[in-house]
Amino acid sequence: MAAIGQIVEQTSGSDALTRARQRAALVPDCMVEARRIANTVIAGWHGRRKRGIGENFWQFRPYAEGESLSRIDWRRSARDDHTYVRDREWEAAHTVWLWADMSPSMMYRSSFAPVSKEGRALVIMLALAEILARSGERIGCPGVMDPVSSRNAAERLAAAIMHAPPTAGLPETAMIRGISDIVLIGDFLDDADRIMERIAPLARRGLRGHVVEVADPAEESFPYSGRTIFTDPETGEKLVSGRAERLQEDYRRAYFARRESLGEALRRLGWSFVAHRTDQPASQALVAVHMYLSGNPPQPAGGAR
Repeated sequence: MAAIGQIVEQTSGSDALTRARQRAALVPDCMVEARRIANTVIAGWHGRRKRGIGENFWQFRPYAEGESLSRIDWRRSARDDHTYVRDREWEAAHTVWLWADMSPSMMYRSSFAPVSKEGRALVIMLALAEILARSGERIGCPGVMDPVSSRNAAERLAAAIMHAPPTAGLPETAMIRGISDIVLIGDFLDDADRIMERIAPLARRGLRGHVVEVADPAEESFPYSGRTIFTDPETGEKLVSGRAERLQEDYRRAYFARRESLGEALRRLGWSFVAHRTDQPASQALVAVHMYLSGNPPQPAGGAR
C-alpha cells in the first residue's frame, strides 16, 4: 500500500535557513496561482462605494443650484439640455492584516490532496491581497510587512514572506492600531481554548477577525489501517499504532468537536470561521472570506465530515 501522507522531519534551529529557503522557493509559484484565482473572483467591495472625495469617477448627476461651476462636466452636459456634475467616488482605505501559518505542521500533504496545507494557505493569503489591493485597501502582515496601499501589494507581501524569519504560533499583533480586519489562515490544530486565549484579546481591542482553517482531507477522514507510525511535525514525537483503524471513530469525533468548539467560540466574539480542505478549489475559501470582509456573509452550509 502506498504511503498516505508525506513524512516531514522536524526542522531544528540550525536548519531554519533550509526551511526558509524551501518556503522562498514555494512562494513564486503560489503568487502565480494566487493571481489566477483572484481573477476568478469579483474584485472590489461594491457595498462600500459611495460619492465623496477621491480620484475615481463615480457618476454623473444633475447640477444643483448653488454648487460650484467648476464641478460641471461640460462635455457630458453638451449631449442634451441638462447640466451635469461629475461626482467622484469616496475612498475609504481600510487596513486588512493577513497572516498564514508557516509552522512545520502546515507542510503536510496526503496523497488525496494536490498541495500542502502551507501552499494552500499562501495561495489564499496572496490571492486575497491581490483582490484587496485592486480595491484600494491597505494590506499588512503582522511582523512581516507594514500596511501598504499599492496595486502591487500582493507582490510586495510575497517578497516579504520569502525573507521573513520562521515563526511558531499565532502572530504578534502589538503593532496593530485602530479598527482593522485581520485574517488568520492555518490548521489551528491546537486546543480550541488555547487558541481563544490568544484571539479573545484581539477582539476586545476592536479587531474584526476572520479565521480560515486549512485541513488535508486525510486529517478529516483518518484513512489509516494496520501498523502506522504517526509523527508530530512540531515536536518529533512518535505514536505507533498496531491497528490504526481502531482509532478512527474516536479520532474523528475529537477532530470535529475541536473544530465545532473553535468555530462557535469565534462566532461568539463576532469573528467569522471558514473550514477549507486542500482537495477543494482555493477559490471557495477566498470567496467566503471576501464576502465576510465585504459585510455580506455567505449562507451557512453543512460542514463536510
